[in-house]
Amino acid sequence: MSLRESPFENLRVPLGWSAGGALLIAVALAAFLLLSDRSEADEPGHEAVRQTFEAGAAPVGGIFAAPVRWLGQVTDYVDDYFFAVSENRRLREELADLQAERDAVVALRNLNSQYEGMLGLRVEPDVPLVTARSVSEARGPFRRARLIDVGHDRGVKIGNPVINEHGLVGRITGVSGGVSRVLLVTDVTSQVPILIDRTDARAIMRGDGSGNPRLEFVRGADALEVGDRVLSSGDGGLMPRGLPIGVVARGIDGTWRVKLFSDRGAIDFVRVMLFDNFSQLADGSALDSPPLAGLNTAPPPVPEVVARIEDAQGRRRADAERRAQAQREAREREAADARARDVAAREAAARQAQAQQPVTDGATE
Repeated sequence: MSLRESPFENLRVPLGWSAGGALLIAVALAAFLLLSDRSEADEPGHEAVRQTFEAGAAPVGGIFAAPVRWLGQVTDYVDDYFFAVSENRRLREELADLQAERDAVVALRNLNSQYEGMLGLRVEPDVPLVTARSVSEARGPFRRARLIDVGHDRGVKIGNPVINEHGLVGRITGVSGGVSRVLLVTDVTSQVPILIDRTDARAIMRGDGSGNPRLEFVRGADALEVGDRVLSSGDGGLMPRGLPIGVVARGIDGTWRVKLFSDRGAIDFVRVMLFDNFSQLADGSALDSPPLAGLNTAPPPVPEVVARIEDAQGRRRADAERRAQAQREAREREAADARARDVAAREAAARQAQAQQPVTDGATE
């Protein structure tokens, strides 16, 4: 259908009126811009005209500004809608990167906490320690062993105890140049003499391949209770006394077992105690010295110490005199009471003899 056959064929655009209306709008807009741009009025009358114009133009400007604001809000909404897919894809990529960073931070935090625990580890008595990393594990139905990355080049010997930040792990059973084998306390061939912290009772902790070694040969009828702390006894000279091992627990078979402290975390880092025997814990020359060797070389006491000694001696002498006086007075009172009782007994006997005398005379007559 052509334009002349359409319903708009008789539509005529009044060009004169349109041009006049556009001209009026342009003049009004120019006047609005002119008056609004003037910061200062040249004449007093212009100020009144500008104020009147602004008072009338403010509502009109608000009416015309409202559609503009609505149009801007609609545009923002449409932009957000059409760009949501790309924004979601970008956020997913950032989330994946942040998750990888988070995992790395958590791993470093755990490693740092293990380092801090191993560096802050102290033993009593003071024994040299060597830090090592567990490089492999030998696990079977009964065997429990590990390999660590230190050997005899660091002074490690067979029999040295191995601990972590929680407690006893095992002992060295094989050493090479840079690698050592650790027999864990849960191995079936492991036997550790222990003591109970509460009762000082002795026993043997023997591994059986499970995570909780058994307690055997316990001395004493009531030596164990659930929750008692288990320490190394040092018997036999295998390891120092007092190393923390675990707590006493009851197994499902009714036997006494040990819940190990070393199971509180992964055994990744350990410290080897370079312990040979108890002779390294004390200076032999100090043990062999005479017990009274230092009495003749001791310096004289200072006046303050002398005054305190004399004061203490004076108090002790005064207390001894008071006790002696009290004892003398007590003996005197006892002697006086005995004499009074003796006099009373003699007087009673005399009165009884006088009372019986008339009866005897009458009988004689």
